[in-house]
Amino acid sequence: MATKAIQMQAQPRPELGSKKNRKLRQKGLVPGVVYGHKESIVPVTLPRKELSQYLAKGAHVFDLSVDGKSETVLVKEVQYDHLGIEVLHVDFARVSLTEKVTVTVPIELKGTPKGEEQGGVLTQVISDLEVECVVTDIPEAIRHNVSDMDLDAVLHVKELTLPPGVRPLADEDQVVATVSVMAAEEEEAPAPAEGEPEVIGGKEEGAEAAAAE
Repeated sequence: MATKAIQMQAQPRPELGSKKNRKLRQKGLVPGVVYGHKESIVPVTLPRKELSQYLAKGAHVFDLSVDGKSETVLVKEVQYDHLGIEVLHVDFARVSLTEKVTVTVPIELKGTPKGEEQGGVLTQVISDLEVECVVTDIPEAIRHNVSDMDLDAVLHVKELTLPPGVRPLADEDQVVATVSVMAAEEEEAPAPAEGEPEVIGGKEEGAEAAAAE
């Protein structure tokens, strides 16, 4: 299912600068900019809670209404705080619905591999994929069924099931997931035999005791 444009209201941001932006964030707003298509850059503010919810769901395309004018925009960059939780700033690029764009979408693996019955463990190596497609074809996620993966099987980008019109930009031989037996943990060193002096820091504890007598 392709991503639908999210309807969202934004307000013009007449005052710029770090101090002004901090005050906006304290009010629950996120500063941002709209640019592209050889038009002027428009600084805006958006409600943080609403925007964060959409971004958390993987939204890419918005119908952004500013001062009564609606524009289709693509999320190009999102800045988060040092914890990666709070949205600090967002950049939007103007796009047309027939324009090809580059976006990063999550990879969702479905099913249980056959190899798990043989003691294998599914390991997902990459969790998202950069793709190229027109705006209306941006997928919410790349979903792939791994039920047929046997023990020691490897899933590559070229084997992913992609929606029509979506082209991966990663190397086709990039590993997406593997099913393999996890390496056994290193065996613990055997305890010294009874009566055998314990070696500490390269010296024998028993020898040190004898020398001290």
